[in-house]
Amino acid sequence: MSTETQVVTVEDISADKAPAIFGHNKLSAYVEAARAAANEVPDLSTRKGRDRVASLASQVSRSKTAVEKPGRDYLKRIKELPKAIETELREFVQQMDALRDEVRRPLTEWEEKEAARVAEHERRIEELRCTNTDGRTAAEIASAISLIEEVEIGENWEEFEAEAHRVKAASLATLREALARREQYEAEQAELERLRKEVAAREQKEREERIAREAAEAERLAAERRAQEERDAAARREAEAKAAAERRELELRLQAEQAERAAAQAEANRIAAEQRAEQERVAAEERATQAAEAARQAEIRRQADEQARIEREAAAREADRAHKGAVLKAAKEAVMTVGITEDQAREVIKLIAAGGVPQVYIAY
Repeated sequence: MSTETQVVTVEDISADKAPAIFGHNKLSAYVEAARAAANEVPDLSTRKGRDRVASLASQVSRSKTAVEKPGRDYLKRIKELPKAIETELREFVQQMDALRDEVRRPLTEWEEKEAARVAEHERRIEELRCTNTDGRTAAEIASAISLIEEVEIGENWEEFEAEAHRVKAASLATLREALARREQYEAEQAELERLRKEVAAREQKEREERIAREAAEAERLAAERRAQEERDAAARREAEAKAAAERRELELRLQAEQAERAAAQAEANRIAAEQRAEQERVAAEERATQAAEAARQAEIRRQADEQARIEREAAAREADRAHKGAVLKAAKEAVMTVGITEDQAREVIKLIAAGGVPQVYIAY
């Protein structure tokens, strides 16, 4: 038996020895021999130790096949012992499978712990990527920036420390750009609100002025009524003294004409004032409309520029991944020329790319 490639060799169970091996409860000896050959406790903290555990489990599987195949061939040739041999082989396979699982269990447990550790790091890094600012106010974006800034990145991030620094920096940059845009937007909205209040105040003033004009007109009508009453009184007094009445009537006529001219002038002044107020209101509305359109066009240009930048960055990342993949593939194929398998060549390239081989690196 060899302890390097197989626990049980094909020669140990040749055709002439098969009748003496199978069906006589001797396969348990091979199980014990396989157990003894795989009885090692490699250091799982090292790559070599983990590879050794995987190799031992593979040896057990090959040893199982080395015994199982000739046994089943022998079983086909003999019909009188099929049930006994089948039972023994089934037990043997179960024992070898259990042994294989037992030998590999430390590596399996290590792989599960390693996967959990990596998943936790990846989850924490994903938390640093929370850069969605849709519908968020400037204060909320600033709060998100503070939370990310408070995340401490150090040795406890293990091999993910560099990526965590990179993701944190990228997220902060994205959020700070979004904060600047949001603050500008909120400032523009505040300015629009201020303009709306000015328009409302101006309209209120115009209403008050209109009320004042109406009050003045009412006073004018009252004055006319009083004047008419005075004319009526004058008419009554005319009956008492014609001469005095005629003189008074002339004076009143002159006063009425003056009042009418004054009223006409006041009406002309009122109409001119209303026209000026209307012109000012229309001009203010046009200015507000122009300001809103300018802000809308600026936002459209900003969104177009942002989309173009995102597409350029995505294209650059894809080109970089494709270039690195081509370089690693070429390196793997070059290593395979020395006679090793593709899987082995891939592991060698991964080791070099990870910096595990001193003074050797891959140039991209």
